[in-house]
Amino acid sequence: MKVIHAPEHSRHDPQFFLVRGMAKPSAEKPERAQALLAAVERQGHQVLTAEAFGPGPRAAIHTPEYLQFLETAWQEWQALGDSGGEIIANVHPGRRPASYPQHIVGRAGWHMADTACPIGTHTWEAACRAADTAVHGASLLLDGADEAYALCRPPGHHAYADMAGGFCFLNNAAIAAQHLRQAHERVAVLDVDLHHGNGTQGIFYRRRDVLTVSIHADPAQFYPFFWGHAQERGEGEGESFNLNLPLPIGSGDEPFLQALDRAFAAIRAYAPGVLVVALGLDAFAGDPLAGLAVTTEGFSRIAEAIAREGFPTLLVQEGGYLTPELGENLESFLQGFEGARK
Repeated sequence: MKVIHAPEHSRHDPQFFLVRGMAKPSAEKPERAQALLAAVERQGHQVLTAEAFGPGPRAAIHTPEYLQFLETAWQEWQALGDSGGEIIANVHPGRRPASYPQHIVGRAGWHMADTACPIGTHTWEAACRAADTAVHGASLLLDGADEAYALCRPPGHHAYADMAGGFCFLNNAAIAAQHLRQAHERVAVLDVDLHHGNGTQGIFYRRRDVLTVSIHADPAQFYPFFWGHAQERGEGEGESFNLNLPLPIGSGDEPFLQALDRAFAAIRAYAPGVLVVALGLDAFAGDPLAGLAVTTEGFSRIAEAIAREGFPTLLVQEGGYLTPELGENLESFLQGFEGARK
């Protein structure tokens, strides 16, 4: 399997993470991508450096206001003269109806859903290169590959068209799905991250050309709390083209695989030309953001089930945080996927 990677990801190194009122170091560190890269290198996969695709793929998903904010926010923040080392919003509008603010502090609140997405000196560069990584993977599928793995960092599935959140700035999976629409009338996005892919859902919620399916820890008790519930089915033309399969906190391999069966019943009925998998490894039992209890062997079984469906598949890396088993979990997933493809 070809793996796409962009080394510029390491220049984004967020520090601040607010947990139940306590400031802690961010779990979204450069070392997690380094561990994943080492895993694919151990397996002997071909690693490609992401090509640059310019602003077009980003602009096909994200609003001009938001992209301009991400590109210029750090310089404007620094120009305040009395600002901190990262952009962290301290005021939010509660959204509509509200007026778009001119001041950088106000725009930070408008475009940042929570405090888990601090913006630093090189965040924009890293986010753009993560998007390039996903688009490169999508391009390989457009050129005839059956599968590819985009090792994206920072992750993307919590990013809306105009709002960052949950470690995410540009929605890599959504950008890849839109890029794949060049050749496919219908694209499906399957999110298997611990957390609901609320940004991806929001981007495609009123569209029927991209089916969004997410298996995740029940948001009644877990981030992102406000989105990801089973009754959210899409709106307008997108009604019935969004499927959420929340799992009770602490669910392990068997409940996850049962939900995956339900997911693929819907995906098969939709008959997409291609599948994008938002691959989170944070459903692991030992992950620092613990919410589910998937085992290392369970990731192989999940991958086998995905691969057996036979769709051309782009794997887009989402969560999965630093544990000794992080690389092993990716190796298990890729082995299971490739084994089922043979």
